[in-house]
Amino acid sequence: MAEWTTAELADVGQADELRVASSRADGSLRPFVTIWVVRAGDDLYIRSAYGPENGWFRRALASGQGRIRAGGVEKDVTFEQVGAEVADAVDAAYHAKYDRYGPRIVNTVVGAGQELTTIRLLPREA
Repeated sequence: MAEWTTAELADVGQADELRVASSRADGSLRPFVTIWVVRAGDDLYIRSAYGPENGWFRRALASGQGRIRAGGVEKDVTFEQVGAEVADAVDAAYHAKYDRYGPRIVNTVVGAGQELTTIRLLPREA
């Protein structure tokens, strides 16, 4: 299995925004969507603001793979839905990185229930 390099983790983890596209059944990419990304330990995570019905989130889970762009890194990824086991660490990472935008915005991706919309980004071999 592929792993993030130290540089990729740093570059993507420090990027203010990430662009994510899920793969269609034929392998082509859907349009990129701009979202927030956080690093917790040696993993990268994204969450769906406003819940699990968000279109990009549903398509990412359905396809299981896609591509990301952030911090000068472009990489094919696998989308792995995770839950409560990382909720506290991911919440803390979102607060540390994005609290400057204020609670009204940050609260769309942190707190109770958001563990249901957490995706770990796993790099894939090119």
